[in-house]
Formats: sequence, structure tokens, C-alpha cells
Amino acid sequence: MNKRGIKLTTAKRLILKKGREKPLKHKHPWIFSGAVERVEGDPAPGETVEIRSFGGEFLAQGAYSPESQIQARVWNWQQDQDVSVDFFRSKIKQAIQYREQIKYDYPMKRLIHAESDGLPGLVVDQYGEVLVLQLLSVGSDLWRDDLIQILAEETGAKSIYERSDVVVRKLEGLEPRTGLLFGQETEKLLHIEQGGMQYWIDIRKGHKTGYYLDQRFNREVVGELCSGLSVLDCFCYSGGFSMQALKNGAESVTLVDESAGALKLAEKHILSNQLPAERMTTQKGDVFEVLRKFRDQAKSFDVIILDPPKFAPTASFANRAARGYKDINLLAFKLLKPGGFLATFSCSGGISREFFLRILSGAALDAGVNARIQLHMGQSADHSINLSFPEGTYLKGYGIRVDKEEV
Repeated sequence: MNKRGIKLTTAKRLILKKGREKPLKHKHPWIFSGAVERVEGDPAPGETVEIRSFGGEFLAQGAYSPESQIQARVWNWQQDQDVSVDFFRSKIKQAIQYREQIKYDYPMKRLIHAESDGLPGLVVDQYGEVLVLQLLSVGSDLWRDDLIQILAEETGAKSIYERSDVVVRKLEGLEPRTGLLFGQETEKLLHIEQGGMQYWIDIRKGHKTGYYLDQRFNREVVGELCSGLSVLDCFCYSGGFSMQALKNGAESVTLVDESAGALKLAEKHILSNQLPAERMTTQKGDVFEVLRKFRDQAKSFDVIILDPPKFAPTASFANRAARGYKDINLLAFKLLKPGGFLATFSCSGGISREFFLRILSGAALDAGVNARIQLHMGQSADHSINLSFPEGTYLKGYGIRVDKEEV
């Protein structure tokens, strides 16, 4: 047996409380601490353990995480399958093959989407010949060196960079970590061409792994609705929505973000793609404050895009986050011209689609608008969704057409 306890020759197990095995039998990969009766064998953080029912029935093998409310994340459901280097190689190959199967062969894509690809805690985004990974759980972090080697061999990447600097690592008892893991150092900004557009990606300090890859299709769909219209792009980051709006002939685009660096990168995108920069205005500031200022100035727009950061990382933050979502959407409804269009999103895993819809309904009611859903939007197909893991459906979006009528 190696240091990870792969062979499970010692009895390192999580025994569930009576009647708590149903989610596992439905192939849900999380075991919450409240479902655990006891832990046997004193496993180390990240070590592979058996998960068994109260009556002793084998259910799965998973990575033990004593610091987290999610006390184990399932690697596999077979008792006779070792969690080994070969196991991870097979899973990574399957994830790559899935993107090939659905013909998602873009230079920029999510290559591995954690639990939805059967690799809990591992996120890998591809930017041409560069991979950026995030290790979000103590289990995936334990296999770090092996995962890097497998990814290098299976993809032929020239560089692999780590961006494990997210809050969820603290919930696993892990410190943030970033830096080059494999290959050669890259330019400060990666230059990627995709779909006839030029992109500049900051993999070291940019949001997420450098870009919001999950919004690809939504940007194109919303952009097509912007021809001849005035657009307000809130939480614009590096200008992905604004690029598509200008590409499709928007009359004007106002980009709002609290980061001067993000706005500078958005300007670079618009200029390098030879889009009409004279139609662009940037506004640095807190989006909530900027929207209130625009309301007080009686400004209005044909199209408003709200793509805020994660307000609720877990369900425990949902009620607090709901106030923020309601405030910005209420302000947006008030700023829309008659017949205007709101593209609004939540990337919070702790906010369900149904809850988000209730928030939007309350905001429309308070704003005094008649609002109708025109589009249902979500994450791009490379951000795979496994039906046994609904939490993988984290990005929720609605395209809403409004009339200035009293409800």
C-alpha cells in the first residue's frame, strides 16, 4: 500500500448513519458530515476511504476531508477498482474525449469540470497550448503531482499553471497556491484567436483561470440582440459581452467594473479587434453605486447585462446574497427603456435556478414592470453537467423583455 492508502488493506472507512445512503445509491458524489455515523481507521486528509452504509454495505470510495462539511467526495463506485494513477489517467482521457465527442474543439475551453467529469475538486481550463488548473479539494490536492504529469502527457501542453487561489480551498483546510507547475513561463497575457476574435488572457491575476469561458454561447446570443441599441455592460471584466455587442452593431456600449485593470483589458480587446471604440464608454466603480447614480441621472438603456461575481458560494449564503441580486436587478429594470432587454446571471452555486427566478420576479414587481422571459441561459457545453450532480449546474441566466407598465 502506498502513502495514499490506495489498496485499502487497512479498514479506513466512513460509516453512514442509518438511512443516509440514498444519495450515494443515486450516484451523488458528496457525503456531508451530518450523514456520517463514524470514521474508522484514522485516515489522513485526502486519503482514499471506503464509504459504507450503517449496515456495512459497500457504497463507494472517496477522498476523506475532515475539515470540510463535505466530509468525503466520491472517486468511484466499484470496490475492486483501485484509486491509482491509472484510474486518474482513465478519467482525464474520458473528459478529453467528451469534449471531442460534442465537437467542442475551441482553443479556449474547460477541459475538466470537477465532479461532473468524475474528478471532484479538479478544474482544468485550456487556453491553446497552456493549461490552468485549480485544485479545490484536499483529495485532488493530494494527487497534485500525478495529475500534473498525466495532464502534460495526455494533452501535450507546453505549460501548466496553477490558480488554486479560491475561497473554497479554505473550507478544505488548504492554503491558496498559484504558480507555474510544468513547462515554460508564458507571456504576461496569453494571445488566443477564437471565432475570428482576438483574446488576451491574464492567467496569473485574472478572474477564475483568466477568462469566463462558461459564458461563450450567452455572449453570442445576447450580442445578436444589440444591433442599433444602447448597451450597459455591468461587471464587464475584460469586455466579453461588449465585444459581441459592438461586433453586432450596437449603437453604444457602457462598460462598468470596479477594476481599472479589467477595464483596460476590455479596451485592449475592443481596439485589437478593430471594433468601433468611439461607441465605447468605460465607468470605473462599484456597480451598485453606478446603477444608483444612473437612476438619479434619469439615464436609460435598451439592453442591460448583469454578470456579477459569485455572491453565494454555498447555500448558507443564499438569503444574504438574494438581497444583492434583487437590488441590482431592481435597478436594472428601472434603467431599461420601454421594450428593453435584461440579460441577468447568477454563477452562485448556493442560488438555485428556481430561487433566482423568484428573486427576479420580486425585483420586477417592485420596479413596476411587466417582465417576460425571452431566453433561458446557462453554462457552455464544455462545462459538463452530470444528471446525478445538479450542483454542477451553477450558471443560471435569463433574458428578460420588459414593458414599462404597472403590474
